[in-house]
Amino acid sequence: MNPAPVRLNGPRFLAEPAELYRELRREHGAVASVLLDGDIPAWLVLGYRELHQVTGDPVLFSRDSGLWNQWDRVPDDWPLLPLIGRGQPSILYTVGERHRERAAMVSDALEAVDAFELRTLAERFADELIDAVCAKGATDLVADYAALLPVRVLATLYGFADEQGPGLVAALNDMVDGHEGAIAGQLHVAAAMAQLVADRAARPADDVVSRMLAWGHAGGHAVSPFTHEEITQDLMVMMAAGHQPTADWIGNSLRLMLTDERFAASLFGGRRSVAEAMNEVLWEDTPTQNVAGRWAARDTRLGGRSVRAGDLLLLGLQAANHDPQVRTHSSALTGGNSAHFSFGHGEHRCPFPAQEIAEVIARTAIEVVLDRLPDIDLTVPANSLTRRPSPWLRGLTNLPVRFTPAPPLGGLPA
Repeated sequence: MNPAPVRLNGPRFLAEPAELYRELRREHGAVASVLLDGDIPAWLVLGYRELHQVTGDPVLFSRDSGLWNQWDRVPDDWPLLPLIGRGQPSILYTVGERHRERAAMVSDALEAVDAFELRTLAERFADELIDAVCAKGATDLVADYAALLPVRVLATLYGFADEQGPGLVAALNDMVDGHEGAIAGQLHVAAAMAQLVADRAARPADDVVSRMLAWGHAGGHAVSPFTHEEITQDLMVMMAAGHQPTADWIGNSLRLMLTDERFAASLFGGRRSVAEAMNEVLWEDTPTQNVAGRWAARDTRLGGRSVRAGDLLLLGLQAANHDPQVRTHSSALTGGNSAHFSFGHGEHRCPFPAQEIAEVIARTAIEVVLDRLPDIDLTVPANSLTRRPSPWLRGLTNLPVRFTPAPPLGGLPA
């Protein structure tokens, strides 16, 4: 008899997901039956080997959401629609040669980002944010810092004006949290992106959007040149995937360094420990917990479960990172091991240039905090820190700290 499906939400999911994943693995095995909002059924892939199989076989486990056998039960106002697109012409739901071309367009546009410019931008915006709070002696490193920094850097690289950043942050948060504001957030981001694409089509510049437009309009495509709608959709994916997970990577890494004595050296000038803490977070507290998803192209078996054609499989990245068959000593530090699933796997994994950009932003953000506020300490017990209510991303709602007040740098170069 199969165990009853588990709802992919609720206080246990937010407070103690690692324990919940262990419980699911004990009761369901490597693939668990779950329910999404509105009691929509899906499979959550918990096993490392099973996740490797799903992400490594794009034919059997397709990214084509049109295959889903539950669309007739999904209402138009379903809050998870922004993350499980119906008829959405983005890179996420494109397969075959068209996907490979789109992935090449995105990778080429991001790879052309100058590494020195990126680091300089990240440092400038990080210093500006620290300048705003350093004289106060206390701040919230999530609300006042981590939640604001990645989108400011990305928006500049893409071609947005600085003043558009705050609105994009709020809309992106609503979109990825998957609650009542999700669809409105998606519409705001879509409108901003569409306007930017139209502006750059008329007046190209040295930015990511202009490079994607030039690549997309060039000849030699296997199918056809890319439309403005396709490029807009891909930019939305890039912004959502680049901002919030990076913000959570910053927040989760700072939390680890502030609460785990193994990383105490990082708070007193040790830089090697920053990279170690960031990698440890990708294993133990990865920002992207679950991803939707893949759809079975035909009836099959996975992890001992019967999966029907059209079933949705959610990628349990964090659960797979904790699979005891792979992590036999889960309490040991992972060191330089980067075989985690935090950036995905297979054809639809996060492009390598995007990973590099996220890492530069996150590491720069952490190092600026440690340079500018060297004696930071939490102002609340570590076990009182709370997480955002999202089944997909795991990030802190706040990270309140105190420190010795210091004067702002001011006069930073533009």
